[in-house]
Amino acid sequence: MRSRILPGLAGIACAALLAATGYAQDYPTKPIRVIVGYTAGGGNDLIVRLLAPKMTEGLGQPIIVENKAGAQSIIAAEYVAKSPADGYTILMGPSGPMTMNPATYSKLPYSPTKDFVPISMIGSFPLILTVNPQLPVHSVKELVEYAKARPTQMNYASSAAAFQLTTELFKQKTGTEFAHIPYKGSGDSIKAVMAGEVTMTIVDPPPASGPLKGGQLRALAVTSATRHPNYPDVPTMAEAGIPDMEIGIWTAFFLPAGTPPAVVKRLQEEVARVVRLPDIRERLNDLGVEPVGGTPEELGRRVASDIERWTAVAKAGNIRSD
Repeated sequence: MRSRILPGLAGIACAALLAATGYAQDYPTKPIRVIVGYTAGGGNDLIVRLLAPKMTEGLGQPIIVENKAGAQSIIAAEYVAKSPADGYTILMGPSGPMTMNPATYSKLPYSPTKDFVPISMIGSFPLILTVNPQLPVHSVKELVEYAKARPTQMNYASSAAAFQLTTELFKQKTGTEFAHIPYKGSGDSIKAVMAGEVTMTIVDPPPASGPLKGGQLRALAVTSATRHPNYPDVPTMAEAGIPDMEIGIWTAFFLPAGTPPAVVKRLQEEVARVVRLPDIRERLNDLGVEPVGGTPEELGRRVASDIERWTAVAKAGNIRSD
């Protein structure tokens, strides 16, 4: 009986392998959707819409961007995790849902390490602490003094765990009180600051770059180790008197677990090609993003190490999102 069963199983496995290989060779044959967990105008949305036309040219199929905003990008991540593992539904997965949500939520409807396969990191960037130019503060020191004099009046906008964790860490280190006001995208957080709805927001550079250059926002500090080349007059957190706040985040592409390796490889090669294009690199740099385009293995290691780091930060500060 055993000798008759094994050849049958081997035949099935061989047929499956050949089918998968043929599928990967034909890929893609229809439009590819990229799911963004934030509203249009946010950092991740701006980045993917910059890459999409070039990826469309390289892959020969349209790249369609869909915004499924809300719940710290949990809605988008769960949606992609449960999508067919065929390479046609990609998650625009930044640090927040992939490494910080696991640190602050006791239960998630997806696992960053089990439900996804990494494709490639797109770019990395620091965060920027911004306020309304009408606010009578021109430095982090003045903001801290202003906040301590009005402990019940201060608040901040945040659309993702990355921004919330960073701001909560800022509060711990400065002894200030800022109430958390959630928004669906960093573009919305910036609009809230500009409209005077909130005191401040710590956000990613892409959606802040235009308002900062136009004088509609004021930057007080960046979370990088050195000053950002786009904002040479803005001090680092360390220079502003807040040590141990060097924080860099990133955004990347992920696919549902079980996607054929050849499809993952095809997409990784395309991302790496696009982020190396001179005009794309220049436009990413203008947005404050350092292009990366690394391998799936590198991205997988970064996800694991960042989850460990942010879990420690959340535990130390007793920060919970649920």
